[in-house]
Amino acid sequence: PEEIEVRLEIVFSFELFLHKMFSLVQRINALSIKAQHYTNVLAEAVISRGASKKSGGSTKNHGNARRKRRGIRVQDGRFVQKGTLLVLQRHLIFHPGLNVGFGRNGTLFAMVPGTVRVTCEKPDLNMDHSWVMQTYGGRSVENMYKKYFNVIPEKQHQRFKLLDQI
Repeated sequence: PEEIEVRLEIVFSFELFLHKMFSLVQRINALSIKAQHYTNVLAEAVISRGASKKSGGSTKNHGNARRKRRGIRVQDGRFVQKGTLLVLQRHLIFHPGLNVGFGRNGTLFAMVPGTVRVTCEKPDLNMDHSWVMQTYGGRSVENMYKKYFNVIPEKQHQRFKLLDQI
């Protein structure tokens, strides 16, 4: 009878152990399901797909910018029409002369059809103009000579028909 009692105690303790293990396994499964649910929710909230292309590294090969093509467009002695661009400039290098206009961006253009003449003259500056102030502000212009673009209009003909006599 003592052996039976010992065996029964072992069986009961083993059953109790199995029962506790089973409840632990159930709790672990429940926790893992909850943890998996929360990790999925967090993953959806935190992970967002960004750019599909890998970001490029730094490089020193940047020097392929297209040039602006500024400078003299029409040479001395050429015939131009009204509105033809004579010079594109960023800073005031060439000045407008006779029958030449000065654009807001510094371009010189022909105001009448005629022949282009480039001359070197002492500047007669309007110091109120913003481009002149920016270029010559505080400088002496006494011994200075600048290039001027002039357009000489074509001569008008001298043949006339008498239509009516007074």
